Amino acid sequence: MGFFDFIQNHFMHAAPILAAGIVAIAIMVERAQTLFKSYTIQNGEAFFEKVKDFVSRGQMNEAMALCQQYTGKPSAELIRTALERAHQPEELIMNSIELARNKYAERIQKRTSYLATIANVATLLGLLGTIAGLIDSFEAVGHADAQQKAELLANGISTAMNATMLGLAVAVPCMIIFSFYVNKANRLVAELESAGLMVLDAIMVCSINGVESTERRAA
Repeated sequence: MGFFDFIQNHFMHAAPILAAGIVAIAIMVERAQTLFKSYTIQNGEAFFEKVKDFVSRGQMNEAMALCQQYTGKPSAELIRTALERAHQPEELIMNSIELARNKYAERIQKRTSYLATIANVATLLGLLGTIAGLIDSFEAVGHADAQQKAELLANGISTAMNATMLGLAVAVPCMIIFSFYVNKANRLVAELESAGLMVLDAIMVCSINGVESTERRAA
């Protein structure tokens, strides 16, 4: 029995696995668009250096304007959130950074774990189809005459193996792409943390420089 014949003749076994594959493809496309395009800042190091330079010199408006050019990028949004509270005490700035980091980290990691779940479910569904095919095969062999037993047994085993193959055909790509997406998500979360530390340090430097300038003028 060919693979496509198996899908056609045992659609009830194949349909749940195919449905899982369709859902997985939709998640892959959405996550690829989000992680690698919507949330990624091209030439991020240059962006962070510009922001740090603006903030260190007290040019908060220029820094916020630069962040607004990257609307929707988690790191830029986190920096802008911190800059909006730059005039407040350090503890409040740190709290706003932490809240923003948690919010955007959740968005970055959103739905990625579903791929691992789908991979496991597809494997189990394939195994279920395998066992069902073997059961049908042995039941048919038990009631068949000697001339038909070999053919029925071969068809049953073919059905079982095709079910396993279909499950693995969905599971293996899901696990591979899941690994890539988790790695990318971890790097984006790490970038968020670096952005928070960077902007906090720049705000503190600006505050210290401002105090020193005031003291010099007073002297």
